[in-house]
Amino acid sequence: MRDTRESRLLLVLLVAIAFALITVDIRAGEESPVDGARQAAAAVFGPVEKGVATAVDPVANAIGAVRDSGERHNRITELERENTALKAKLGSDDRNRSRIRELDDMLKKAGAGQYGIKGAEVIAIGAAQGFSWTVTIDVGTKDGIQRDMTVLNGDGLVGRVTTVGPDTSTVLLATDPDFTVGTRLEKTGELGFATGQGDHSLSVQMLNGKARVKPGDRLVTFGSRANRPFVPGVPIGEVVRVDPAGGGLTRTVFVRPYVGFSRLDIVGVVVMPPRTDPRDAVLPAKPAPPKPTPTVTVTVTPSARAGAGEDAGQPADD
Repeated sequence: MRDTRESRLLLVLLVAIAFALITVDIRAGEESPVDGARQAAAAVFGPVEKGVATAVDPVANAIGAVRDSGERHNRITELERENTALKAKLGSDDRNRSRIRELDDMLKKAGAGQYGIKGAEVIAIGAAQGFSWTVTIDVGTKDGIQRDMTVLNGDGLVGRVTTVGPDTSTVLLATDPDFTVGTRLEKTGELGFATGQGDHSLSVQMLNGKARVKPGDRLVTFGSRANRPFVPGVPIGEVVRVDPAGGGLTRTVFVRPYVGFSRLDIVGVVVMPPRTDPRDAVLPAKPAPPKPTPTVTVTVTPSARAGAGEDAGQPADD
């Protein structure tokens, strides 16, 4: 195209339209008018992303072994059997050993919470449709995935499914500023709402402004009506800072998430919720406090015999 006044005006117009669509999409959220186009894009480009990821990753096919772990009968035994089979398939190099640990941790989390999950791999980071914190995973409607399903890994809450294509799905991460999840404080059960803050800690508004909260306290998901988009009991993170109580109706605390969002690889989509709320059962066991090291104190006391010998060595008085 020749660099003319008309071409420059056309370029400016296209850029303005693009920014307008992005703004509308972000503000409208799930009711976005471009949601249909986003789903169409997932249907068209999803198989390509999935195919490329499978071609370059020898482990991709092995993940399918955990995708049908949602059967309730004898679930934990079945998960352990599938995990053993996966370990045999994945090989022994360093990267695959790390992925085996991720799978093992995720299956243990699913077993502890009695979640039926579909295993998946992260095959792309950041959706092309906007600037939100998202990842693409290699499961879709063909695998039984639906919108607003909980996504977790071996560490805890990853996010929720927002867009689903036949072969892939988009997951909104818990760090996204538009992400909100109900929380429950360990032991006390105090409720709140966690919101993503990008690279920073999650911000949690405690509903009770006088709630007793301290650094080190842990939070799990409260759960949603009909378990969508969130099932209960999924670990979220640990309190790192508490704003001073100002006498308001709510109180703000800041939580470091358990999940390392910059290194996501193996995740699980919860396709079957637990029959009962696991409460704090899925949280990792707290490390035992270090035992005090005993100290030995030696006190030297002169014996009576030693004293008599000293007296015997002294000259007698005249």
